[in-house]
Amino acid sequence: MIAIGIPNGMEWLIILVVVLLLFGHRLPGMARSLGSGITEFKRGLKDGADKTNDKPPTDPGTPPKA
Repeated sequence: MIAIGIPNGMEWLIILVVVLLLFGHRLPGMARSLGSGITEFKRGLKDGADKTNDKPPTDPGTPPKA
């Protein structure tokens, strides 16, 4: 009797080949999009950190302006 469950090594290999055959032409574009998204995210983090560091220091004795 065959048990149905989590695929083993050979089944994963077959699934991978089928996925590559079906979606192989889209993978480079998806990887490029993912890479540019990560780059844009890092740039945003850097710009946000730069903006918080550009504030002039305030005197601790004066209340902050609203």
